[in-house]
Amino acid sequence: MNKKLIIGLSAVVIIVIALFTFSGSGNNESVEILTEAQKGEFVIAITTTGELEAKNAIKITGPSGLRAARLWNVKIDKLVDEGTVVEKGDFVASLDASELSDRLRNVENEYQQSLSQYTQTKLDTALTLRQSRDELINLEFAVEEKKLVLEQSQFEPPATIKQAEIDLSKAKRAFKQAKENYLLKKDKAVAQMQEAAAELSEDRDERNFLLELRKKFQITAPEDGMVIYVREYDGSKKSEGASIGAWDPTVATLPDLSTMISTTFVNEVDIRKITKGQHVNIGLDAFPDKKLTGEVIYVANVGEQRPNSDAKVFEVKVEINESDTTLRPAMSTANEIITDIVPEAIYVPLESIFNQGDSIAFVYKKSGLETIKQEVTLGKANANEVIVQEGVDSGEKVYLVAPNGLEDKDVQLLKTPQL
Repeated sequence: MNKKLIIGLSAVVIIVIALFTFSGSGNNESVEILTEAQKGEFVIAITTTGELEAKNAIKITGPSGLRAARLWNVKIDKLVDEGTVVEKGDFVASLDASELSDRLRNVENEYQQSLSQYTQTKLDTALTLRQSRDELINLEFAVEEKKLVLEQSQFEPPATIKQAEIDLSKAKRAFKQAKENYLLKKDKAVAQMQEAAAELSEDRDERNFLLELRKKFQITAPEDGMVIYVREYDGSKKSEGASIGAWDPTVATLPDLSTMISTTFVNEVDIRKITKGQHVNIGLDAFPDKKLTGEVIYVANVGEQRPNSDAKVFEVKVEINESDTTLRPAMSTANEIITDIVPEAIYVPLESIFNQGDSIAFVYKKSGLETIKQEVTLGKANANEVIVQEGVDSGEKVYLVAPNGLEDKDVQLLKTPQL
């Protein structure tokens, strides 16, 4: 019996729902949806989504000598998790040193070759100069011998004396030439040693530089703080496996959480309405009940094209007035940028405005028992409402959906002021 009762009641419910559905659909066209024109302060705002980041942050960077080492891109081998709280000197990241190690091996080989060349040059020059000095001593002795021969030949025939004089002259000339050659060889030896020493010093300095650079591939925190990943040019976060460049070796940041900003992007249609100093109401997706305020502090002059978007947008930064310990970088925000405030105005929803052709705007206005099509003069608008300067008074009722049967009714035009 219970089963039959349940089945019967279910059938009754289905029939009732069907009746209401059909009756509702049949009366849809006669439903009137009206609203009243409001009077009061009219706020014009642009709503955007943004992302929190610290206004000030300390950069955690890789070695500053990457360019000098001709290492244009270095892979991040290990990186602590984002949000990790670190103290000064704590490990943050390590870089892949494989390319540096290859270069260091090559430089080490060049250094050993330079050291060997320096030693060989030093020995060769020392040996050459020693031989030259020995030759000078011998030639000097030869000059003395020729002098003795000349002195002993004073009583010899003139021819013998003449020959002794010639031999002495040759000995002196040979000694003089050897002395000059020695000085030239000495200068050459000095130049060769300077060249070998310079090459050795250069290779040694490069080797020592690379050895010191390799130590810096272990990156530590420069100060206490919370590690936050930095953004790549495409918007993705730089994490393990990413690379740092020689021109921008930033690995991560340590943000100052006391002052936060919301970075947002405004489309090219609305950016002309945004200026520095405008008030901003800010909501947090993570904390819907928390309401913050802020101020526009930066408006980009040049647009950019964001990933997966065809429209050009302009970067806008909003500084948050309140300091809140719950705020964290990368939190999503809803920003309502107040671009204008009209202290007192009459306004209606945008849905209540209709157009005839391209020139006449009108509303369906309730006038007693009658509905008229009333021309209106419109003013400024926001995302949901528009100011009515003429044609509707505060409290008058207008239709949100065009009523049936009035499509061909004439629009009551506003009176043209007398000149």
